[in-house]
Amino acid sequence: MKLFNKVAIIGTGLIGGSLALALKKKGLAEEIVGVSRHKKTLSLAKKMKVIDKGSQDLEIIQGADLVILATPVNTIINLAPEISKVIAKGCIVTDVGSTKEAIVSRLEKIFPRYVGSHPLAGSEKRGIASANAGIFKGSLCILTPTINTDRIAEERISNMWIKLGAKVIRLTPAAHDKILSFVSHLPHLVAFSLIGAVPGKYLKFASGGLKDTTRVAASDSELWADIFLSNQKNMAKAIALIEENLSKIKSAIKRRDKRLLIKILKNAQDKRKALRG
Repeated sequence: MKLFNKVAIIGTGLIGGSLALALKKKGLAEEIVGVSRHKKTLSLAKKMKVIDKGSQDLEIIQGADLVILATPVNTIINLAPEISKVIAKGCIVTDVGSTKEAIVSRLEKIFPRYVGSHPLAGSEKRGIASANAGIFKGSLCILTPTINTDRIAEERISNMWIKLGAKVIRLTPAAHDKILSFVSHLPHLVAFSLIGAVPGKYLKFASGGLKDTTRVAASDSELWADIFLSNQKNMAKAIALIEENLSKIKSAIKRRDKRLLIKILKNAQDKRKALRG
């Protein structure tokens, strides 16, 4: 059953491309068009049958009844005014941005039928070549409606994510950004920091532990710089807490306090065991 006639995806990378593939596989759209800055990306997207048509020009999104913004946070915010000049007022607009307060506060003023969303899916890989239609199956998708959100549009977006295999929950934009600063943004920051601290000449000795712990540090640096900066307030608090925890470990090691060190590590171990999956 088709939910939309024409879906326009702006940003045909890993998430945008995966969304297009998933929508096609489930038969939820009559036509899917893509917008990208790069001709090679559009060419590959069409070759992979991810999109039906593609362009570097926003004019291609005319007539869409759903527009999905799947670009870095700042690009989403900066493109919004241009997109509003092209689409009809009745068009539903959503995004897959990893932070929400900055995006929602801007986009809900521009688009009457905007619904913020964030699928907690993806990987350290990037680009259309890594697109995967099954990436959303069994995942969690957070919607961030406000008092201004069009409820019919919200239900249609919720229905779309459910049909793609995701479990949908709703949070305020502020709650989303606070929670994600700890469970998503901080782990990426720590991974970047950890691999950055390892002398390059030692990397040839690295085993699975370092590779597993720093896997997400292979993620798109521009994308994550945008995420960290757009969630600055929450990131500062999260970083302060990890600095505090590291300081306790450092102190226990310096004092050769094995009992305290085991207690700290055991508490962390128990939390890790409680983590789903």
